[in-house]
Amino acid sequence: MSGDKKGIKVTFLPFLLRAVSIVLKEMPRFNSSLDQKTENLIIKKYINIGVAVDTPSGLVVPSIKDVDKKTILELSKELMEISLRAKEKKLRPDELVGSTFTISSLGGIGGTRFSPIVNPPEVAILGVSRSKWSPVFNKETNSFEPRYVMPFCVSYDHRVIDGAAGALFTTQLINILGNEKNFED
Repeated sequence: MSGDKKGIKVTFLPFLLRAVSIVLKEMPRFNSSLDQKTENLIIKKYINIGVAVDTPSGLVVPSIKDVDKKTILELSKELMEISLRAKEKKLRPDELVGSTFTISSLGGIGGTRFSPIVNPPEVAILGVSRSKWSPVFNKETNSFEPRYVMPFCVSYDHRVIDGAAGALFTTQLINILGNEKNFED
């Protein structure tokens, strides 16, 4: 998939957005918010994913609306535009609210491991570290093979999500990322 002809830079992030949106549909508790006053869980019927953007003024988390309804190229274009506006301090107020889940990626600035903090009232966040080629042992061939490895972790509010659900979320995300059919537009 290439957006070069249209001037669109396609990175891993749009693929992560798509994959996360699929898991959020399968596991709606991760796509919810906790009302602090009443302690009621509010399951969202839409998927808006906040994307942490490093700017000269600090971290900003604009919201990509209706992620599940957009193509990889549409997501790529929107990410390019919103990241540029974030760095130029030109985001609109409505672009900074409404997220149901957040992705924070340190890969672009060299982060190798971290524990992201949940962005309330959301109940979960995905933290992605720098990807790299690594030798991975293949039991079937009894040899090491080069694999592109993307370390990530999910943090979640234990009042809403338990450890077993957290582990299932990461497993589902890995499975979705490994299936090309999930990214055909």
